Amino acid sequence: ASVIGIEDIIVHAGFVPNNPFAPEYATMLSSVFVLGSYLKKNRQNLLFETGGESPITLLRLIQDVKLDNLYVNLDPANIIMYGYGNPVDAIDVFGKYVRNIHGKDGCVPTDPRQIGRETVIGQGMVDFPKMLQKLKALGYDRYITIERETGSTPEDDILLAREYLENIWNSI
Repeated sequence: ASVIGIEDIIVHAGFVPNNPFAPEYATMLSSVFVLGSYLKKNRQNLLFETGGESPITLLRLIQDVKLDNLYVNLDPANIIMYGYGNPVDAIDVFGKYVRNIHGKDGCVPTDPRQIGRETVIGQGMVDFPKMLQKLKALGYDRYITIERETGSTPEDDILLAREYLENIWNSI
């Protein structure tokens, strides 16, 4: 990836334990440190996709590893679909670390055995106007990658999402 100029590597780190004293947390810390250190030597960043842990847990992991190339790939739908809160509020927790965004929408889980369902952007529970307003106020000027994994017309949904997000961004 570094040979072809890719600066940001986005990963789902797995489930980061909310309990910082759990043995799995120590394992996660050391694994992230090894990977982050390797990427740092290549002038690359490691971005954690949100969803599988609470925002404060992800912030704690980034701070505990103590590398300056660790960031967040904000997937607002994942935060909602995994039941870990509201992405607008999450920006108050880790906003300065957001380096990429997934344009995706979804709903909270109502079945305790499944994550919430993904929706077309604008039909779920993500408050894109508030979220993008907060990010723009922080100086965010990077990517919004439209992610659409379900539905019978993903190509049409992606085009509609682009227009929806552009309209919001340009109105802020």
